[in-house]
Amino acid sequence: MALIEINEDGISTSEFLAGSVNTNPALIRKIMGMLKKAGLVNVRPGIAGAELAKDLTEITLLDVYRAVNVVQDKELFSIHENPNPQCPVGRNIQSTIGPIFELAQSALEKALGHITIEDVVKDIIEKEKSANNC
Repeated sequence: MALIEINEDGISTSEFLAGSVNTNPALIRKIMGMLKKAGLVNVRPGIAGAELAKDLTEITLLDVYRAVNVVQDKELFSIHENPNPQCPVGRNIQSTIGPIFELAQSALEKALGHITIEDVVKDIIEKEKSANNC
């Protein structure tokens, strides 16, 4: 999404976006479909490419995470579903580790909710300026 914004005067096709992350354009199209369904991008078929559907100040990384991540609430980290009930660790691991994993997922989502695409774009631009001694 940052590349779409940075390339706002150009055409952000799946091939162009895939080149940035060295992946297959089909994967980019799949992700763009998820982002479109979430109302974060507008996708035009063919060579027209994609554009942000909202202002970059209104899109958080949490919005993106939720749009493309298939993780259910409180299930970012999986715990073996069938531990051995005869073992003290197996018997108690889910109730011991589960709440810790829920806290970690909550902290991640809270942090992502405070960072916008604008923040990411600004950081990238600053890093490019520093690297190019501009």
